[in-house]
Amino acid sequence: MIMANGQKTWCVAKPSSDQATLLGNINFACFQVDCQILRRGCPCYAPDNLINHASIAMNLYYQAKGRNHWNCDFRNSALIVLTDPSYANCIYA
Repeated sequence: MIMANGQKTWCVAKPSSDQATLLGNINFACFQVDCQILRRGCPCYAPDNLINHASIAMNLYYQAKGRNHWNCDFRNSALIVLTDPSYANCIYA
C-alpha cells in the first residue's frame, strides 16, 4: 500500500468542479474500473448526486491504478485527502 508520509490516501472530487467535468470523470473512471457500488440499491448510491458519485468513481480509479498523485488529477478537478471519506455502509477502498 502506498501512503503519503505513512498515511493512507483517497482521491475525491473538488467541490468547485462543474457538473460536466464530474460526469466526464465518472465515465472515464468507470470505463476502467468496476463502479458497481454506485448502482441503485448499492451502498454508495446515496446520496444520488454527481459530486458523491464522482468522488467514489475517482477514488476507485486512484486506488486501482496505484495511488500515484497523477492518478488523482482528472484535469485538476480532484484532491488527494488524508481523511477517510467513507460514510454509513459506503466504504472507500
